[in-house]
Parts: sequence; C-alpha cells; structure tokens
Amino acid sequence: MTVPLLHADDLQIRFGGVVVLRGVRLALECGELCCIIGPNGAGKSTLFNILAGTLRPAQGSIRFEGHDIIGLPVHRFARLGIVRKFQVPSLFESLTVRDNLEVAGRGMEAAQRAERLDELLSLLGLADRAGLVAGELAHGHKQWLEIGMAMMVGPKLLLLDEPTAGMTAEETRATAILLLGWRGRIAIVVIEHDMRFVRAVDSRTMVLHQGRIIADGPFGDIERNATVRDIYLGRQ
Repeated sequence: MTVPLLHADDLQIRFGGVVVLRGVRLALECGELCCIIGPNGAGKSTLFNILAGTLRPAQGSIRFEGHDIIGLPVHRFARLGIVRKFQVPSLFESLTVRDNLEVAGRGMEAAQRAERLDELLSLLGLADRAGLVAGELAHGHKQWLEIGMAMMVGPKLLLLDEPTAGMTAEETRATAILLLGWRGRIAIVVIEHDMRFVRAVDSRTMVLHQGRIIADGPFGDIERNATVRDIYLGRQ
C-alpha cells in the first residue's frame, strides 16, 4: 500500500468548553490539490494551525511521510516541507519583488535560487514587476508574490488560507490556473470561500461544519450534496 503524504486521524481540540474540531480525519496524497470549504467558525483555520504545527491537538495523530509529527517545533514542520500562507499577505514591502523571493530562498545554493526565482517570476506573471517595491503592488499581485515566496523553498505540502480574498474575478481565475499547474508536483490544500475559485479548480473538496468533516469528494458531487447546499452553498 502507498503511504499518504499526510495522514491525520481523529483530530480534536477545544478552547475552554467549546469543541472546535472533533474526530477530523484527513489523508493527502503527493501532488494532490484539495479545497476545504465551510461556514465561518467551522474550524478551518484551526485545522490549518494544527497541520502547520502552531497548535497541538488535544487528541489524534498526524503522520507526514509515515512519521509522527505531533509535538515537533514549528520550524521542524517547515523543514519537513509543510509551508503555510496566511490570508493577509505578509511581505517585505520596502524590498523589491525579486528581493522578496531572494530572501525566501536564502537557504538555497545561489545557482538553484536564481533558476527557481526566474521560473517563479514567469509563472506568477511578475517578471515585468521584478524591480518594483512590493508595497506598490496591487493586492492580487501581493498574494501571488507571497505564494511565490512559499514556493521558493520547494515545499511538499502548501497550505493556502483564502489566497483569492480581495481579488478580482480575473485574478481569481488566474490563481486557479496557477495552482492547477502545480498539481501533481506538490500537495496543495486551500481554504476558500470564493466558489468561483473552487469551481475553477474542480478538485477534491472537503466541507467542514461545526468541527466535523461532513462531506469529502469531487466538487461536482459536493455542489449537488443536499446537506452541503442547506448548510453552506444555498439552493440558488
């Protein structure tokens, strides 16, 4: 049997008397693209905090490439290849686009860093903006730059928290195309509320509600699921 890239089982955590996640199970294959949707307060960001190592569950296990990783310090999660991008871009706004990518890849050999940097500038559509100060970029380009910074380190699992928040419809479509281009190369999990994006990537979709995964499957099946429509998507 093939060992999943990541296997989380029976994850549970509570804050005070509130159970935020209960019995969450998630298995991801290498190169898989998966979206997580659900109402606000469903536990999506808390799940990301656990998968990225910034929060330890009260119960359950997480294995990455077959190894137990619960309890490891955050930097060990990153060194194993688990990288997270938050919803709000966090850039070195006084540095250029190119310099931001350089900083993200500072641990790489110079030749490899230069090659990957040029590749990412092209893929992100930022080659003609490489010399611009990051703080002057449009919001969508800032989001793409931070995705590029995450990709500079060569992650095995990329966690993206609402990467299309604040984007135009065209930028959202471009982001979907960008991530689809990486499918099969790295595993990507996206928390997203924008159904235009989720529909565009048309990949495995998990629905989180009140701390539980209530549906998991191809987006077409999820979109037709009566329970999901009642809870989250609506009937229109």
